[in-house]
Amino acid sequence: MKTYQEEHRPSSEFENRSDYLDHELQIMKPRRFKLNLPGRDFRFEWEDLVPALAGTLGIIAMYSSVMMAWAEGLTQAWDHVNLGRDFAIEVSRVEMIIPSLLFVILASGFFNPRANLAGNHGPMIPLIASIALAGAHPLALAILIGVFGLLLSLFKGGSRLVNLTSKGVAGGLLIFLGFTGAMSQIKTIQGWSMGLETIGVAAGSMGFLGLIILGVTVVLYSYLARVDKRWLAIPACAITALAVALIGGAGFDLHFTTEMGLPNLNPAHWWGSTEEGWMLGLPNAQHFIASLPFAILAVAMWSPDFLGHRIFQEMNYPKKSEKVLMDVDDTMTMCSVRQVVGTAVGGGNITSSWGTYMIPAAIAKRPIPAGAILLGLMVILVAILGSPMDVAVWPPVRSIALLVGVFLPMIEAGIQMIKESKSAQAAGICIFTAMVTNPVLAWALAMFLDNNGLIGDKERPKSLSFIDRLAIPLSILIICLMAMLAVGMLSGNYGIRAML
Repeated sequence: MKTYQEEHRPSSEFENRSDYLDHELQIMKPRRFKLNLPGRDFRFEWEDLVPALAGTLGIIAMYSSVMMAWAEGLTQAWDHVNLGRDFAIEVSRVEMIIPSLLFVILASGFFNPRANLAGNHGPMIPLIASIALAGAHPLALAILIGVFGLLLSLFKGGSRLVNLTSKGVAGGLLIFLGFTGAMSQIKTIQGWSMGLETIGVAAGSMGFLGLIILGVTVVLYSYLARVDKRWLAIPACAITALAVALIGGAGFDLHFTTEMGLPNLNPAHWWGSTEEGWMLGLPNAQHFIASLPFAILAVAMWSPDFLGHRIFQEMNYPKKSEKVLMDVDDTMTMCSVRQVVGTAVGGGNITSSWGTYMIPAAIAKRPIPAGAILLGLMVILVAILGSPMDVAVWPPVRSIALLVGVFLPMIEAGIQMIKESKSAQAAGICIFTAMVTNPVLAWALAMFLDNNGLIGDKERPKSLSFIDRLAIPLSILIICLMAMLAVGMLSGNYGIRAML
């Protein structure tokens, strides 16, 4: 079998750039848990800058959102705790430096290019306040998530769950998450622009500015899709939104407060004292008990998240490129280890597969390693510089980046997956259940019904074993129900209203 070096051909030998990128994906042979080197096993292309920049913008926004949610929730739950914006920014910078070096650059970049980057678990952000009020501890939660995730990956449970999720169920899940996420970001931009008038700089309401930003974004995104350049959407639309906001007079709302330098990288600073850092001390048995249902829920949500990201690769990569598709179990292993290590050094992120990197990378027809290395370096640089974080978390930039880089592509992918009536039926049930309850329970219930022929393809159960058809889906459904009942997620306050 020829090596990647032997099969590589310069781009000048191909009729167009797309054919060259397709060929690169088809000839790569990533080494699993072995050293992969630039030139020998993969190459850097200028297209790798797009997912790297998109992932950087996305993760800054997500990490900051997570840490602000922890700060607010723990301050409310613990009498002696008083955490604010400065704390959230500093912990976000810790998360951006150490895990990026270990699990983005080294792990996914050099030692296992089939493991997608370990990023942020977006669907868990709305739950963080409930987690804190339930008496959970961030470090206890991280340890439990890491243990459960490693067990699932050890027994190849992640890839099996992916195979048990039909196109109809997966498509419905993508449509619902994409729609609710898009509506949330539109609401954020409109709320931000309407609130500008309260500052008293502009005469009258500046609510029109949010509408202009959204309108320009729609036009630009449509044009990029028309010319087959959607992989440029995040940087192009985010920069355009920044320019429109500044020209529209919203610059007074952008404040640079984060100073250049390194955050405190000593874990003892964050966990070793109740007078600084988290001010929580180390977790005890009670903290682990309170964190247990949330950890089960977080890991249960991994499989549909991973599935969505792999689907984007399958839809955009050419045939015979299976060797560079993300491995669900290896990604789960990396996320599990990163969860424990990242929190142990002082962080608080709840991790999952890095969607704001994978989706643009799949659209740009690029494999994982080169972009991962560039992204890791960018994230570390931003964390050290400080001030770029203030720009990335500014509402028009953050919301537009998430809108065009994650949620709109999710809607498009979901629609493409439900062309057949049997898939549409399964997708409809999944979407309806998600609206009534939440996406995780919707996935579990729809998968159980679909695999038993009660919705969707009536012939599907014949191709499944008893374990795949009944035992695994029913167990997942029961586990999800128990976890959600334990944390109060079925009380009617976590359906579509909460997500919007």
